[in-house]
Amino acid sequence: MSRPEYLQIGDKIGIVASARKVSPLELKEAIDIFTHWGLESVLGKNIFNEYHQFAGTDDERLKDLQTMLDDEHIKAISFARGGYGTVRILDRIDWSTFVKKPKWLIGFSDITVIHSFVSQNLGIESIHAIMPLNFDTATNEAIISLRKCLFGNSIAYEINSHPFNRKGSAKAPLVGGNLSMIHTLAGSNADIHTDGKILFIEDLDEYLYHVDRMLLNMRRSGKLSNIAGLIVGGMTIMNDNTIPFGKKAYEIIKEHTDEFDYPVCFGFPAGHFPDNRALIIGRDVCLNVGEKVSLVFD
Repeated sequence: MSRPEYLQIGDKIGIVASARKVSPLELKEAIDIFTHWGLESVLGKNIFNEYHQFAGTDDERLKDLQTMLDDEHIKAISFARGGYGTVRILDRIDWSTFVKKPKWLIGFSDITVIHSFVSQNLGIESIHAIMPLNFDTATNEAIISLRKCLFGNSIAYEINSHPFNRKGSAKAPLVGGNLSMIHTLAGSNADIHTDGKILFIEDLDEYLYHVDRMLLNMRRSGKLSNIAGLIVGGMTIMNDNTIPFGKKAYEIIKEHTDEFDYPVCFGFPAGHFPDNRALIIGRDVCLNVGEKVSLVFD
């Protein structure tokens, strides 16, 4: 797996909106923090455009991202926010310049489509982490974890155990992201390959029966059979029908993974909440699930 160059003081970081629309005020905190880190923020020319729920038309959003990918002076790209829309432009992105000189791509949620495509097709690491929209509500730990990833500091986490955890250890490349987006990508050229990998999943604002359906699809298609380990982040603000589904999100995940024997960690601090710790997609990571849970990146 190829690794982009770590950032240095004075580098430029691009900010683009590939999905939902965003306002200048929503980016201010992130820009201030990037400046404090010694980075110069460069905004996409169309970033504040509006086209229904999107940050401009598909063409406008694609142009901003393509410009940042092709600009040799931009050393990292932070996606402003998620929502929905990146998959609409994914197949039109020209990665030829990016492949020659990779740069860090940062985001989560809808940006799972970028992480998955880049990891599976280009063999390049990327960062699952907070986006500018989230900086004003993010924990200090989440913000620091992103800085560590960008500047090449060691990344290691230790968290408390969860009652649903299954003990064990594994070392393997990390894949995954938002469960709904993983489901959306199934069967496409951005579909994730999970065999021998440590899989991370999280989600927001889904119906519980949708979670069950997506996990059942992953189970039936073999995506849960041969993984080295499973990390479950936030399953935040789940919805139910008038007639309750009968299980909570973590219970659904546990049901669909109980037959396997790999280590499983529930309650990892990554996902749609303030303490969204940075994860490096594509990098080898050591997962140890015991009385405590440790996750250490190579």
